[in-house]
Amino acid sequence: MKRWIAGLLFGAVLMTLAGCNTVQQDTALQEAPTRVMVDGVGREVVLPEQVERIVPLGNTPRMAVYLGLADKFVGIGECEIADSPIMAYAYPYREAWAELPVVGTDSMGETAYYAEEIILARPDVILCNYTANVADSIQAQTGIPVFAVQEADLFSEGYDEALRLLGEVCGAAERAEAVIRAIDDNIAELESRTKDLTDAGKPTVLGAGATFKGSHSIDGVYTNYPVFEILSAMDVAEDIAGQTGSSGVMVDREQILIWDPEIIFFDAASMELVRADYAEDPDYFEQLQAVKNGALYQWPNSTWHWSNVEIPMVCAYYVGATLYPEAFADVDLEAKAAEIFDFFIGQPDYLSVLEEAGAGYSKVTLGE
Repeated sequence: MKRWIAGLLFGAVLMTLAGCNTVQQDTALQEAPTRVMVDGVGREVVLPEQVERIVPLGNTPRMAVYLGLADKFVGIGECEIADSPIMAYAYPYREAWAELPVVGTDSMGETAYYAEEIILARPDVILCNYTANVADSIQAQTGIPVFAVQEADLFSEGYDEALRLLGEVCGAAERAEAVIRAIDDNIAELESRTKDLTDAGKPTVLGAGATFKGSHSIDGVYTNYPVFEILSAMDVAEDIAGQTGSSGVMVDREQILIWDPEIIFFDAASMELVRADYAEDPDYFEQLQAVKNGALYQWPNSTWHWSNVEIPMVCAYYVGATLYPEAFADVDLEAKAAEIFDFFIGQPDYLSVLEEAGAGYSKVTLGE
């Protein structure tokens, strides 16, 4: 009975907070200049002309960091305060963000937001990449404008559009165009280095140890991996591309023996599982030519609920240099990584951070 009454009281307090905030928000919108924008999921949103306080949910924290908006965050999702260098966009801000109120979580596919914490943070706008229904629900419960962008694949036109919309909302339109241009320029350079290569001269390759809903061993593989697509790599997992989008999937280990790729790249975070599997069943691994020939490599896994941009962009140069050494002979990976990390997250020496954490770009040997 007491718990039921306490629940009612909490609900009443939340409704009061939301109601008061709605009145304050409506009053503020009446007093301050506003504008109406259509967000990425087709909703008309009334926004203040100037956005100085942001609560980013879902995939928008990393996108907002790329847009130079990290100093405007007044609340943060639980996933963004995990102390992991794989979260390159968040790692430099981990101490500052730890002081912010936690306003939601997207852990393990859960979409949860904490209306009372959002209200108390007093943002000008809430950013997200949720559906229209979820965005409407958050806005109704908080009385704060919610601007949603579509969830789009990495390096796609939809991703560019999301960056443009967020830039327009938050006064970072020029930066958004600069970010899009940087992505396009790097992709153009990568494609130009491989466009004249014939398939006959390319090694077969597999992205394994994929990170999706946690880490996986060799039987967790990437399909339609953007890095391989940009480089026109001979990805053996193209066989199952029609069954999935750009994602990680589990496959039968016998299928990997049938594919028998010449080169395998593993997510660094999965190497512990891969090594444990090798120790338990080395005979399986030793059947693979990539293992026999020592053609095993690791890259930093780029996905933490959603994909980063900067890590797979550096990956593309690393993979390109590994698959096609002559075409990438003039590329200084450290210099290119410094350029990319500096532009996207303001950390030119971030490659050393990844290396110190054991998550760098490197060759690996099983059984050591």
